[in-house]
Amino acid sequence: MSELGWLVYMIENERGALYTGITTSMRRRLREHTSDSRGASFFRFARPSRVVYAEVARDRSGALRREAELKRLRRADKLALVAAHAAATP
Repeated sequence: MSELGWLVYMIENERGALYTGITTSMRRRLREHTSDSRGASFFRFARPSRVVYAEVARDRSGALRREAELKRLRRADKLALVAAHAAATP
């Protein structure tokens, strides 16, 4: 596990669609999404472009709950969350 614990993240693909997932290593997971058979099928037709959002979760259970919450959001709400995160990140 990473020193941060579990991460909940969103990645934007080349077409602008957002993918939400969890991981203990963002670097490894992004590498898997871009080049591995272990990456999500979401990225088969439009490659990952950039990580647009990440937050630390207390444990795997908390990360899974937060991932489910984010996946239920409307696209506009996800984009607002991404914008607020970007504004708060130096």
